[in-house]
Amino acid sequence: MDSIRTRNPQSALMSLEADAVSARTGFACLFSNSDEYETALIAERRAQGRYQQPRSRWPVVMLLGAMLMVAGTVLLFN
Repeated sequence: MDSIRTRNPQSALMSLEADAVSARTGFACLFSNSDEYETALIAERRAQGRYQQPRSRWPVVMLLGAMLMVAGTVLLFN
């Protein structure tokens, strides 16, 4: 009976230690610094297509319209 009692706590302790090692490796960071992380993040977002040029010309047209209105107002009050 004594050997069963010493075996169970030891196996439980070894199991806990193995779980602790496993948990520590689960939280390990893949990147050594923030530059590596940001480079990988930008590469992943580019692969997803998040940094593509806008397909709409609407913002350019609105900017040109606003510039023409400002130029017209300046010429009108001169």
